[in-house]
Amino acid sequence: MTDRATAPHLAVVGAGPAGLAAALAAAARGVRVTLLDAAPQAGGQFHRRPAAALRARRPQALHHAWRTAERLRESLEAHVQAGRVRYVTDHHVWCAEPGPGTGFTVHALYGPEQREPAEVRADALVLATGGYEKVLPFPGWTLPGVVTAGGAQAMLKGTLTVSGRTAVVAGTGPLLLPVAAGLAAAGVSVAALVESADPKALLRRTPVWAAHPAKLAEGAGYAAALLRRRVPVLTRHTVVEAHGTDRLEAVTVAALDAGGRVRPGTGRRIPCATLAVGHGMLPQTDLAETLGCRMDGLAVRVDAEQRTDVPGVWAAGETTGIGGAELSLAEGHIAGRSAAARLRGARSDPAGLARAARARDRLRGFAAAVESVYTPPAHWTEQITDDTLVCRCEEVTAGAVRQAVTELGAGDVRTVKLLTRAGMGWCQGRMCAPAVAGLTGCALTPNRRPFARPVPLGVLAGRPDQRDDMSDPTGRESG
Repeated sequence: MTDRATAPHLAVVGAGPAGLAAALAAAARGVRVTLLDAAPQAGGQFHRRPAAALRARRPQALHHAWRTAERLRESLEAHVQAGRVRYVTDHHVWCAEPGPGTGFTVHALYGPEQREPAEVRADALVLATGGYEKVLPFPGWTLPGVVTAGGAQAMLKGTLTVSGRTAVVAGTGPLLLPVAAGLAAAGVSVAALVESADPKALLRRTPVWAAHPAKLAEGAGYAAALLRRRVPVLTRHTVVEAHGTDRLEAVTVAALDAGGRVRPGTGRRIPCATLAVGHGMLPQTDLAETLGCRMDGLAVRVDAEQRTDVPGVWAAGETTGIGGAELSLAEGHIAGRSAAARLRGARSDPAGLARAARARDRLRGFAAAVESVYTPPAHWTEQITDDTLVCRCEEVTAGAVRQAVTELGAGDVRTVKLLTRAGMGWCQGRMCAPAVAGLTGCALTPNRRPFARPVPLGVLAGRPDQRDDMSDPTGRESG
């Protein structure tokens, strides 16, 4: 048996489904694992649960795949207790880099103000950094009460709260169903579920749904829950404006024609206190980009074993392409097995990996079919007035972005950023980049940043009295 102190060391960034699966698979194969996550509890957005202090009686009522989440948590706890996994919470990773010497150094911030530096040195990395929501603006979207669909779900799952007693859930994508069903189950009056996708497009994918009966049953369960609560479902509709003074009071929705344009005269006003709106997700690739990993569109490119083109770096989950929790688990398991085999100099069990890869590839096919159906309306930018804020951080309007293109000659998102400051704020374009790309008619491309999040200058200066190699990470380990 390998001594734990001398066993090869794998750092896994992100404790969502992909990161958990990777950490557990590697630890089970004799690799020493450090699992870092920004959240106080493992599980990511999908398996988010209320804080223990809230004493929720039935937290599983607002969650799906609860048994899977429990199995993952129990397995993690067992590995932590056995000393195979070091699980570090509330650590926000801002950079990962090769060296010194062989291996990699992962830089993180922790503490109440996320200003205390910490480092993890490892022989290899698995990046399971997940994704973030795609935000598309419209007049009134900055009003209090307008939240993203994932934000509404996070509030409900994590804090057992809602932002209002009446809600409209709108946008496009499979996330809208569980968000609407969850809000309704929590006692919110859901005035409408507004989906821009065409039901005919869903029907054309019937063979794909039929090949995944569990997912079909899950969707049918949400639909049945909404039907029982008499929630109106408006397909081929979109939100064109949110109304209110100090906060949201109502939204206007309208029907879409076959080309994705709003049909004149179809607008209807729906009173509500909350608008939960979502248009899909984008991969979170900052750390992979700082390491120089090759991209495939907006996602990290990986091979059959989830290896990136940077030796010693694997990637799994939404960072390699949006596909849901089940696909993330499959990819994380493959990445953990492959990394463990490489670190131990062992054979990678081709038969076992082949079985896991077949399951992963089936799920990737399903995710591709879903993505082809749930796309924003083709002409969504036509509803954005010139005075609509696009970049909230820098208060840049749609008119300023359009002017940068038509009058100043900007031909890409980066030039628009330089001319208008759109994307120079706290979020560094994560929120506004899709909107800027849509307004300029440019393709949305990866935007390589030196750091994954803002970092205090004192940390960058590398003062010796601030450094912590996490040999004893401030007592913040789980277990």
